[in-house]
Amino acid sequence: MKQILPWLMLISTLMLLGPLNVQASPKPLAILPGGGVVFKPLQSMRERRFANLVQQRTDFSCGAAAMATLLNEAYGWDFSEEQVIEGMLAGADPQLVQQMGFSMLDMKRYAETLGLRARGYRLQPAQLTEVKVPAIVLLDVRGYKHFVVMQVSSDNWVYIGDPVLGHKKMPIEEFTLGWNGIVFAVIGPGYNRENALLTPPEPLTARHRLDRFSPVKDAELMEFGFLQSDFF
Repeated sequence: MKQILPWLMLISTLMLLGPLNVQASPKPLAILPGGGVVFKPLQSMRERRFANLVQQRTDFSCGAAAMATLLNEAYGWDFSEEQVIEGMLAGADPQLVQQMGFSMLDMKRYAETLGLRARGYRLQPAQLTEVKVPAIVLLDVRGYKHFVVMQVSSDNWVYIGDPVLGHKKMPIEEFTLGWNGIVFAVIGPGYNRENALLTPPEPLTARHRLDRFSPVKDAELMEFGFLQSDFF
């Protein structure tokens, strides 16, 4: 109990702090004849960078933030990072989490409490384009183990949602240098095959958006572990 108490105090503190993002308010634009004003919502670069992503707010919680992003966007939940931390701590060793952070096993156990299944797939880099659902991957970033959401892989690029840095587009060669070769997928009923993670934003410098991401067919999802009953 003494080990768990500091974690619960941390969670309570985070909840009191509230969200980090401040939404941009609509701005008046004089674009109508005669100088009429309309209000148009504007999105800051930071908001765009973290659109549809849950940000990491502690040193040990990249796994919880990645898990919250996956559950919220792919399955329609509305979890905060703090709620996922609390849920995963219930089935984890708090002392080990404090030293090493959460593991894929912690995520698997937590997914099962929500009625979902979770699987790890060992893949070769050439197989990344065959992954048809957003998944969690572990990267070694300068010696630091960091969980991110792999959204899609296409044309020798990997699009990831980083809980610290936001949306990123990485050459597959750079991605595989730090990747441990495992893709961790959450599978089950309620999956939204048109979720926002499958259409990640292009970098702001891109001239146009290439429409190369297409809806996933049932057969492709079933090859990746879904059951027919998950679609009803």
